[in-house]
Amino acid sequence: MSDDAERCCNGLEVRQTVFGELLEKVAVKRILGPVYRNWEPLIYHTLSHVLRHVDAPGFDSLLSDYIAFVHWPRDKRCLSFYLEFTEICINTILYWLFARKVSPPLVQKLLERTASYLGDRGNQLALIWRTFTPVYNPNPLCGVTPLHFVAQNRQSDILKILLQYGILEREESPMSTILIILFYPTSIARVHDLESTQIIEEAKLCLSLCVRVTYRINVSQIKAYINFRQQPLISNWLNYIPVTRYQEVCELLHLCRMCIRNCLLTSSRLPGGISLLPLPKSLQNYLNLER
Repeated sequence: MSDDAERCCNGLEVRQTVFGELLEKVAVKRILGPVYRNWEPLIYHTLSHVLRHVDAPGFDSLLSDYIAFVHWPRDKRCLSFYLEFTEICINTILYWLFARKVSPPLVQKLLERTASYLGDRGNQLALIWRTFTPVYNPNPLCGVTPLHFVAQNRQSDILKILLQYGILEREESPMSTILIILFYPTSIARVHDLESTQIIEEAKLCLSLCVRVTYRINVSQIKAYINFRQQPLISNWLNYIPVTRYQEVCELLHLCRMCIRNCLLTSSRLPGGISLLPLPKSLQNYLNLER
């Protein structure tokens, strides 16, 4: 075992978790190194074995293990190795969650357990902001965020969950997600799973969901893409954008929704805090993007 690996294992003292045991396996097999391909396959295959058949309670347990692993104090001398190790673990978890299993209940569980960290993108527990490679790839540092991957593959059921937790409202450029929905090609695997008409219907649902959490949509930017001979997936895309999002004054009801959601977002109480508001169920549903 290398000195760095031994220090990391002894310093973390988390062998009772899945990730602690995996860390020890990596070290014992002497396949540590700065190049991901040296030891990434062991992590990928070990976590894949867990994630392939995991249900919501099992995934909740895995997240508990990861949270415990991250919270243990670290020896600064092995920080580089620790960060590389966790980066590959995160890449594998997100890959299975969004590209392989595509399970809304597991995405819901991920956000429930990490909602309090969403305000800090640099936090290792703010997993939804991390990038991952949507195909098996030894380097997780060149990937795509879950939001953009879901938008590209028009996974409306999962996009709705992300939006309910305010992911798009936290984005610096929400328009980039809308442009992805309209113009980016769907992954080959997704095309094989769905008919083209179904993908278009999913894209319409995705666009309609984005409309519920935006004040304004830059229609001129969409038209500029079309002028550069980019063909939108939805031919009549403008029909799915209310005129109050790009031309007329935004309706008061929607402005109230955005204002309340922003207050809850700032205090990290979105969407859980919606049910605690003294409002009729119909208005709570409206705040939670149900309509």
